[in-house]
Amino acid sequence: MTFAGLATFASIFLVSSMLLTWGVLNYLRRKAILDTPNHRSSHAVPTPRGGGLAITPLLIVLIAVVFAFTGVTSIGPWLMLAAAGGLGLLSWLDDRHDLPAAKRFALQFVAVMIGVLALDKPVLGGIVPIWLDHVLVVIAWVWFINLFNFMDGIDGISGVEAGSIGLGIFILALFVPLPQFIGLGYIGLGILAIMIGFLIWNWHPAKLFLGDVGSVPLGFILGWLLLKVASEGAWAIALILPSYYLFDASFTLIKRALRREKIWQAHREHFYQLAIQRGFSHARVSIMILISNMILIAICFAQNDTPDWMRVVAALFVVLGLVGMMVRMPVGRAPNA
Repeated sequence: MTFAGLATFASIFLVSSMLLTWGVLNYLRRKAILDTPNHRSSHAVPTPRGGGLAITPLLIVLIAVVFAFTGVTSIGPWLMLAAAGGLGLLSWLDDRHDLPAAKRFALQFVAVMIGVLALDKPVLGGIVPIWLDHVLVVIAWVWFINLFNFMDGIDGISGVEAGSIGLGIFILALFVPLPQFIGLGYIGLGILAIMIGFLIWNWHPAKLFLGDVGSVPLGFILGWLLLKVASEGAWAIALILPSYYLFDASFTLIKRALRREKIWQAHREHFYQLAIQRGFSHARVSIMILISNMILIAICFAQNDTPDWMRVVAALFVVLGLVGMMVRMPVGRAPNA
């Protein structure tokens, strides 16, 4: 696809995201479907929740278009896409009626086991038996869905994270223009465009939130995308691109588990939440994450002869530096809103 074609492709999804989110925002306001602040919230006023009603269908259309354009005929990827839609429906019901955690997790496992059919190569490169590869992928994928949902707690954060991952995968397709990466690159570019359109409404002060109907299917789709990249041999890139989310969510939830707390309950102990409690604005924290993600992308593609393990170590230092700034950097005059 030419530069003009890529620009047109991205523009269509950006404008569609912006307009559909606006339409969903008006619907949520009319129906008074609001996220009311409580002692665990990082926002101060009731805000419409359910922006995923625009984002999730767009993501499914995006991937379906790319599958059709690249000639995907095997049933596995299409079943994965159907599972994403099912998760979206489940999550909307959860947004409206607070489904039991056990039911949510059980259906997430079902969706992921269906999604594994879309991975035609072992993710771990054959170093373990294929059955064990599948088991570990299912566990990691369900964990990624939930950590993405857990981390969706302030204005702009998940749009920034998802857009950064999409950009990183698009750049991978440009740097390594092999057939297995081309379709993934289109999807990455589309995700970037959709997230920019959404951020127009979700940037601080947010006019609406994703809700589970957005964050859960988005985590599912990004999980598949990263696992697909890893299965094609680019495991370091798949690990580095979401490394801040991976570190913050995993560290915080392990800490809570060791204290025997209910890790599936909402809380305010993630590093980004601690930064907000210290007085950082939502916008400042999201921009810090965005800058760090751009550095992580640079690590992925700078110096092709750098060993993968060194890239991962460098990424860890970047993430630790970001966390350090969140909990120790002087606040200045950033408002806590």
